[in-house]
Amino acid sequence: MSKQLVLMDHDGGVDDYLATMLLLTMDHIELLGVVVTPADCYIQPAVSATRKIIDLMGFSHIPVAQSTVRGINPFPPLYRRDSFIVDHLPILNQNEIINTPLVAETGQDFMIRVLREASSPVTLMVTGPLTTVAVALDKAPDIEAKIHQIIWMGGALNVSGNVEKSLEAGQDGSAEWNVYWDAVSAARVWQTQIEIIMCPLDLTNNVPVTSELVQKMGKQRHYPVSDLAGQCYALVIPQDYYFWDVLATAYLGHPEFYQLHEWETEIITAGVSQGRTKVVPSGRKIYAMDKVDKVAFYSYILQQWAR
Repeated sequence: MSKQLVLMDHDGGVDDYLATMLLLTMDHIELLGVVVTPADCYIQPAVSATRKIIDLMGFSHIPVAQSTVRGINPFPPLYRRDSFIVDHLPILNQNEIINTPLVAETGQDFMIRVLREASSPVTLMVTGPLTTVAVALDKAPDIEAKIHQIIWMGGALNVSGNVEKSLEAGQDGSAEWNVYWDAVSAARVWQTQIEIIMCPLDLTNNVPVTSELVQKMGKQRHYPVSDLAGQCYALVIPQDYYFWDVLATAYLGHPEFYQLHEWETEIITAGVSQGRTKVVPSGRKIYAMDKVDKVAFYSYILQQWAR
């Protein structure tokens, strides 16, 4: 049976690296490449860490591309600095040379080329803002037909957002960061006919990273992937941290763990609600991950990282 073709687009946060690691463990997936979007990171260490992770997991043939898009509302520097920390973890710096290739073309041009050359429609696994996807669609509208679906960690439908009013003056707290970074590009993707399956804060708020789970990773740290995952989560355990990108990515491994709900929505691109994914009658239809079997999910990621 042929494998599912996937192109990943992440934005360099701690959970983006962990989502990449999870995706690389899925035997039924053929990962065509990884695009790093310069949002929740500093781009050079984020690209470097991504390549080192792919090396560690034995997939050095998978190319990485650096997107050059820009957002409207930058992530806070405190969030972005984690890319430097992950890039310097000892487990990722055991070798002098990085073998995973960094392509010369921009991430948006790489996305266009990969989609055009793919033998069948490709699933986009996006764990950051949708800006690289939007720019690629603007440059090459024909690629829309080559996108099977977009699985996206983003949005907050019927709960508060995570763009804190204390950090972003003039906002009402309804926006989620991956939308808020560039709501105009999210709205551009909303104009397409591509099937979108969101993993919104409505679900991720119920699936926290717990000390108990991190300790379980520590007990299987003789596996390099679990060791790296545990180190990454140790960085963020003092915060209120959730399985944002990992939860979204696990859908590709076991969609039967999830229940989906269809919503009609629009992206708010200006004003105090800029970056809000609003439920509105006759809006753009999307699917949102509504419920998940948490026990099965937690067990699955521990099992997948035991390598």
